[in-house]
Amino acid sequence: MSTPGLPLPPQVVEEIKKKWESNPMLKPRIAKVTVNIGVGESGERLQKAAKVLEEITGQKPVFTKAKKTIKDFGIRKGENIGVKVTLRGEKAIEFLKKAFEAIGWRLKASQFDDFGNVSFGIKEHIYIPGVRYDPEIGIFGMDVAITIERPGYRVLRRRRCRKKHIPRRHRVTKEEAMVLLHEMFGVTIE
Repeated sequence: MSTPGLPLPPQVVEEIKKKWESNPMLKPRIAKVTVNIGVGESGERLQKAAKVLEEITGQKPVFTKAKKTIKDFGIRKGENIGVKVTLRGEKAIEFLKKAFEAIGWRLKASQFDDFGNVSFGIKEHIYIPGVRYDPEIGIFGMDVAITIERPGYRVLRRRRCRKKHIPRRHRVTKEEAMVLLHEMFGVTIE
């Protein structure tokens, strides 16, 4: 028997919540949300995708470049072929509320990786609440990647006294990520 909205047994969910209450450094948080639109070509369509992403997130996007040349698709190495935005803090939470509404507040367990990260796609940007269809711009799909980590994870990235390895016990598990998103946003995980 599993918890409503989660594919986990109630004992596991209770155990995770007790662990978080016992030590505040163990409660994970959303570190960042990365929103990506891969257009596959440079030019006017890419500029329109950048405009859509800036309108939805309220932040200026960065262009992503092709890693290698693919002649069949007409892509050269180093050519701009996509746009992305990294959201942190309150902006990330606000965007996630809109994004989850666009996908119907549902995620699959297969969209979580072993380290607590979550990825999902939005087929058309007009599904996001507050966005209107503009025939001049067209319709774009997007990928949303959520990075979840515990406090103290910064020791991998900081400049001074950097550590090479974070122990497995301090990494976020798949189950913890499911419980966190269910608690924060009320997302149903199948």
